[in-house]
Amino acid sequence: MAAPKPSSPAVTANQLRARPPLVKLAFANPYNLSLFTGALAASALTLNPVIAVAALGAEALWLLHAPGSRTLKRLVWDKKIERMCAALESRELEAKLALIDPREQKRVRTLIAEQVKIDQLAAQNPSFSGDLMRDELVKSKELVGAYIDMALTCSRYERYLGSIDLEEIERGRQTWETRLRSAKEDAREADLAKKNLEIINRRKEKIREIRDYIKVARGQLDLIENTFHLIADQIVTMQSPKEMSGQLDSLLSGVEAVRSAAIETDRLLA
Repeated sequence: MAAPKPSSPAVTANQLRARPPLVKLAFANPYNLSLFTGALAASALTLNPVIAVAALGAEALWLLHAPGSRTLKRLVWDKKIERMCAALESRELEAKLALIDPREQKRVRTLIAEQVKIDQLAAQNPSFSGDLMRDELVKSKELVGAYIDMALTCSRYERYLGSIDLEEIERGRQTWETRLRSAKEDAREADLAKKNLEIINRRKEKIREIRDYIKVARGQLDLIENTFHLIADQIVTMQSPKEMSGQLDSLLSGVEAVRSAAIETDRLLA
């Protein structure tokens, strides 16, 4: 029996936005399908092939021009794609939240609610122009995504640390130190003891770096939460989106530093 083919990877919301399936949307929308299948059915019932040929020609023209229509893009396709992306993002979020404990899930949902609150308050502030504000809201959404990723990484590292017996590692270090001191006259035994001791010390160093990452990342998570709460308190009286921009840019800089540390820590774990 032939082995089953692997399922194709799921499309993410970002991939969908980058390469929207406009031809598929143009063909699969209910209005087009009802007209096209209705014409084919009429052709079959009346035994008139002209109707089918006309329907196929009209469908070809529709699929040629509709996906690239700016008017349809503004009125139909963009809205449809955003609904699809929102559904994908919701599923992606739930999949990520399933990997962290309930307390962390609650913090993430609270932060998302705070971002929605900021968006709503910004829309009500007459001092904010749409174009300038849009850039800042993109930053706040990016920070929410970074917050979730950092929370996932912290949870993963904490589970890893929880699986390690630090007392056993320390006992091993002491054992090999003792054997190294007592094996001075046996070069082979001394070399073996030295190598084992080096490996154990490297493990301890990795564990220290993981702990350092968690400490910094947890602080950054708290900073994002507190800044979002502050912005929500301030945004009603802000005179320009630039007042919020500096706070968001500072958070993004901190996030990039933590991301770089996570990459290095993952390399150490590998």
